Amino acid sequence: MDTPNTAPLAGIRVLDLSRLLPGPLGAQYLADLGADVVKIEDTQAGDYAPPPLRAVCNRNKRGLRLDLKHADGQAALAALARDADIVIESFRPGVAARLKADYPTLSRHNPRLVYCSITGYGQNGPQCDAAGHDLNYSAYAGVADQMGCAPDAPALSNLPVADILGGSLTAVMGILAALVDAQRTGRGRYVDIAIADGLLAGAVVPLATLNALGDTRPAGGDSLSGALACYGQYRTQDGRYLAVAALEPKFWDTLCRRLERPDLLSQHRDGGAAQQAYVKDELQRLFGARPMAHWLALLEGADCCVSPVLKLAESLAHPQFAARGMVHHTEHPAYGPGAHIASPVKMSGFQFAIHRQAPLPGEHTDQILREAGYDDAGIASLTGRGIAR
Repeated sequence: MDTPNTAPLAGIRVLDLSRLLPGPLGAQYLADLGADVVKIEDTQAGDYAPPPLRAVCNRNKRGLRLDLKHADGQAALAALARDADIVIESFRPGVAARLKADYPTLSRHNPRLVYCSITGYGQNGPQCDAAGHDLNYSAYAGVADQMGCAPDAPALSNLPVADILGGSLTAVMGILAALVDAQRTGRGRYVDIAIADGLLAGAVVPLATLNALGDTRPAGGDSLSGALACYGQYRTQDGRYLAVAALEPKFWDTLCRRLERPDLLSQHRDGGAAQQAYVKDELQRLFGARPMAHWLALLEGADCCVSPVLKLAESLAHPQFAARGMVHHTEHPAYGPGAHIASPVKMSGFQFAIHRQAPLPGEHTDQILREAGYDDAGIASLTGRGIAR
């Protein structure tokens, strides 16, 4: 029988040297599952993520500030690494080595250390030193080309798919695989995560089209991006949208019958672009004649894959996510009140909780240094000289 509420990563220590989104969010995923994550920031700018983003990407961590340009700061990091299981960093290639915070240096102190570097393009290749953001990685990976409803209307996403799918989640996958092996063999690994690689690996639907047809279809032209009338978003009279995803015949049949449009039954996915355009126009004319609430009432209980397109605040209040325990409301002592989205990983014997709000820079410096073997005089020496804060 499972021990009630035992975190699966309890006892795992993570040193998080990363900034902004991909690394901190990946480290938070580990913290949510019970790892003791120490967020290590420099003594100058630190992690310069905006406070609202910082608050939702760094919960369940402790905070330490170290000057890794100073030899004593490097020595403190080495002391922390001796008892750590995982290090995560997001410096550009070569920076960690200059700070003596790289895998060869730290693994000498701890051979079982799992060390993960998260960069835009990885540690090698002609782009490895290039700057980039989510949109750049999406562009190189052939994913930005597939976003949008038409070739001449490329879309931007407020969910940074490259940073999260290519960065955070891919990093956690690699880290956990290496951690299992380290616990089995006593030897750690260096995990090289390129955000662009991770996103490219997820482009399986356009890849299937490329393999089948010799090329991808333009944005808005593939089955999931707008070519089919049965899979799209339709504006209602009140300016809201319905998401129609009746890909299978049984869902399409149910939808047409609820809408009292039996004439559309035979026009599901067959026919060419002209027929699909006709069906789209018919659905838009129909849905546009009444407000969203009317259609939700009409389709209540119908198994036809039609959903309201919710705003995020509505999603957070939806009974489904409430039943799943996905929303937690807290108040950060510095950043104020806010909602948190819980860990999406549900498993027996474990209940997600927010044990700590995102740490302020250096909030737990003394505590963490003491755990690393520093006495009061040693801590006072580091903090007095501004090496630790």
